[in-house]
Amino acid sequence: MNAAMTSPLRLAFVLAAVAASGASAQRGTESAQPPKSQMPTLGRPTKPTDETPLFNFDDYFNGKWTFSWDVPDGVLGSEGTITGTTVYRPLGGKFYEATTDATGPDGAFKSSELIAYQRENRALSRYVTDSRGFSYFETATIGGDLGGYFTILWESAPFTYKAKTLRLKHAMRLLSPVNYRVATTVSTGGGPFANYGNPWWKKE
Repeated sequence: MNAAMTSPLRLAFVLAAVAASGASAQRGTESAQPPKSQMPTLGRPTKPTDETPLFNFDDYFNGKWTFSWDVPDGVLGSEGTITGTTVYRPLGGKFYEATTDATGPDGAFKSSELIAYQRENRALSRYVTDSRGFSYFETATIGGDLGGYFTILWESAPFTYKAKTLRLKHAMRLLSPVNYRVATTVSTGGGPFANYGNPWWKKE
């Protein structure tokens, strides 16, 4: 085959490869859509009478998150930094689970959560089991604003750990589709709630 015949053939192969590459890149872009706010696009400025949308648990939480948490010394453990991952999964209907694998100043530990979300009532509940030797039940309400920000306010029932009666509060501030912050406070022996850190969770 002479050069005059091979040049068009070579050009055809190059054009086909470029087209395939472009199609592949387009498919990758379509499959990796950026996270979106849960506030619908109104096409106009918001009004005080606009209703805040119901929070979509699946769109926000499901998946793997990483976190870093600076904690003070206390009944729950030694002072230092806790790092780890939390994975949220749907169980069907209104039920979800979250599994945390973490390492802190006292070593590695795990926790598991069974979560129920009653969307229409804007209410949640969860039962948390921690491998350090305690478990507790919490309920929460969820509120939002027209900017697409949501806050979940958890409060636990009293539970006993290391001969102490504890209660926890977690204020989860869902600041963007890919990160949320948790302000945690602990009450010991019925006393006032004291700060126990403000960790960030970031979605992978």
